[in-house]
Amino acid sequence: MIELVFTVCLLSSAVTCEEKRITYVENMTPRTCLRQAQPELARWNEGNPKWLIRRWTCRTVETTSIDL
Repeated sequence: MIELVFTVCLLSSAVTCEEKRITYVENMTPRTCLRQAQPELARWNEGNPKWLIRRWTCRTVETTSIDL
């Protein structure tokens, strides 16, 4: 799985920041995620106008398996 990870900060308080994630469960490469990130982030920002996206990246989600 691939996830889009981005840091957002409140416009009214630049020191109040949070990390957000959008996980893609379909088969996607990091390169495809990078191409689709800007429109995805724009949609997120439209719904969250009090926040400013500071940085973003795409990465592979590390999953762990547990043997029972």
